[in-house]
Amino acid sequence: MFNKIILMGNLTRDVEIRYSQSGSAIAKTGIATSRKFTANGEKKEEVCFVDLTFFGRSGEVANQYLRKGSKVMIEGRLSFEQWTDQSNQKHSKHSVIVETMQMIDSRSTNASEDSEKQETFQPPVQNQTKTQTTPENDNPFDDGIREEDIPF
Repeated sequence: MFNKIILMGNLTRDVEIRYSQSGSAIAKTGIATSRKFTANGEKKEEVCFVDLTFFGRSGEVANQYLRKGSKVMIEGRLSFEQWTDQSNQKHSKHSVIVETMQMIDSRSTNASEDSEKQETFQPPVQNQTKTQTTPENDNPFDDGIREEDIPF
């Protein structure tokens, strides 16, 4: 099976970053995407809000360069989260675990630079001495943190 999602939109809030017990960054934010269409001669817009999670160096980069309203394109995998709250109510939601990110605009003092400037973040290859690559270990974002280990 293949689980891949690509979204482009604007961040709905500033990036919140925390660190795991092992010191790896875990950053969370949200993205709003929209679709414009015409129904019965009336122009409409549908907006979709999705939570995003960044791990490791990409979380630190997101926290450093992105703010509420930043336009980004992300590529990642869809994740289904389930939990029970303190009143024993069950909850669930879909979110995206970000694997790559492209900053479509960057916040600078010169607005004309913003429209032309695009930045892409690809994480550095972490283990240069690796001789064999398997599907379990070729993800540069895999720093050993499992979703079950995330404290929030």
